[in-house]
Amino acid sequence: MYQQPQQPQAVYSEKGPGPQYPTPQVAYAQQPQPQMVQMQQPQPTMGMTVGPGGNRNAKNVPFNPNGKRDWSNGICDCFDDCGTCLMAWFCPCMVYAQVKQRLEYLNQRGIPDPERGGSGCNGDCMVHGLLSACLGIGWVLQISNRGSVRHRYSIEGGGCGDCCTVCWCSPCQLTQESREIELEERSFMH
Repeated sequence: MYQQPQQPQAVYSEKGPGPQYPTPQVAYAQQPQPQMVQMQQPQPTMGMTVGPGGNRNAKNVPFNPNGKRDWSNGICDCFDDCGTCLMAWFCPCMVYAQVKQRLEYLNQRGIPDPERGGSGCNGDCMVHGLLSACLGIGWVLQISNRGSVRHRYSIEGGGCGDCCTVCWCSPCQLTQESREIELEERSFMH
């Protein structure tokens, strides 16, 4: 027996006069999703842990669900590196300049600065020293440095916390930043 194809049944609604037919379901081909472009990070060497943000630090500090982590060394762990700590207390402009140069070298070349920040007597040191001596605000320059270190190593925090830490505990935070960079520099030697 021959059966005639079924026609959609009319559905009447309160929306207006005339029959309303169900909307046919049309299958569309899925469009391919655009791929994310990622910047090339330095490749890890043996003994390193690599986490979000290109982190090359050797200490195993867990990342939170946001891909951020804590500092590898606490703010009060500055006495574990007495040399840098003493230098940061008595000549913070030099430690600031060394940390800044080491960080810039890592960012630009992807390898540690062979001079380890040099003597620290450069333009950055002079500007920091003049602001400290004349106005007492050399620490203001350290806020952006701290933010750059946090960004490079995917460390939790923000500008307000950076400002407070730099303002009230400048030598300790300089030592903390120096030690964070040192972990990455040491990872190249393994």
